[in-house]
Amino acid sequence: MMDTVSNIQIEKIKNSKIQSVDFKNIQFGKQFSDHMFVADYKNGEWKNLKIVPYAPISISPSCAAIHYGQSVFEGMKAYKDSDGNVLLFRPIENAKRINISAKRMCMPEIPEALFMDAIHQLVELDADWVPKAEDSSLYIRPFIFASEELLGVRPAEEYKFMIITSPVSSYYTGPVDVKIETHYTRASEGGVGFAKAAGNYAAALYPAKLGQDQGYKQLIWTDANTHEYIEESGTMNVMFLINDVLITPSISLYTTLAGITRDSILTLAKEMGITVEERRVSVKEVVDAARKNLLQDAFGTGTAATIAQIASITFNDERFELAPLEQRTVSNQISTLIQNIKRGRVADTHNWIDRI
Repeated sequence: MMDTVSNIQIEKIKNSKIQSVDFKNIQFGKQFSDHMFVADYKNGEWKNLKIVPYAPISISPSCAAIHYGQSVFEGMKAYKDSDGNVLLFRPIENAKRINISAKRMCMPEIPEALFMDAIHQLVELDADWVPKAEDSSLYIRPFIFASEELLGVRPAEEYKFMIITSPVSSYYTGPVDVKIETHYTRASEGGVGFAKAAGNYAAALYPAKLGQDQGYKQLIWTDANTHEYIEESGTMNVMFLINDVLITPSISLYTTLAGITRDSILTLAKEMGITVEERRVSVKEVVDAARKNLLQDAFGTGTAATIAQIASITFNDERFELAPLEQRTVSNQISTLIQNIKRGRVADTHNWIDRI
């Protein structure tokens, strides 16, 4: 446990609801742990730092976040090792990224020490909620939203920073079918695509639903200007293995999120001797490779799924089936390695693991 740096008041729940949870049958993001962290931003500082029983909160109908969308969040997970210790995976990167998002949305940043202290104390208090099963974990959702009563279009002056946690199982139960989106746009250059802003996800819901109605689990988003270049898949970064080269769209245009899982996978892939290219990836390149049976693997990367292998890619009226899972050597090996790191089964040579 790290040294406490914040004066966080703790109010423990009187009766835990953990006994009501069937940990063998968990729906992703539907059940929540006993406690939550809350802080208020007023008069230029974060104050009223508290861990309290998880419960609904009261907000004004004129809450600025409802009307003007100042809301950002993070996603991370806690795991248990074989000895029952609770491990976090690269949480300091989430602390840094939420501040990148907050700055872009004209919101106050969270001191990294406060972010880390709040995470540690909350997860330690609800450590029993961290599942032990291999395909399960405790999902941690820090978020900031404008709480000021405000109907004027300007940055709010009051905010809440909260953290809630939820025991979860696998996000996907198997490989996913995707289609390349050629009409709708998730983000554009100069926009907020690189920020983990709530509005990004809202804007993606309608085209995603249209794809789901056609039988696709996710979309592969393309650039806003020409729809000729791939950006990401659903809410994940995306990677392709073509001729033994692992290719992923560059994040230099700031239209996609700088994924922590993405960065981890690229680091591990390079150490495994895999050639990695971060650059613009054209739809034509991927489709041509699929037509010639040179597309060896494709998968999304993110906190929720870690690696979500893609079963098929559809472009216009062409559907390309990818190799069976047992032939996906690269994504299988990386998936196993990163899970072993997260659960403390192999040496953490990058200091990615933070022990509670």
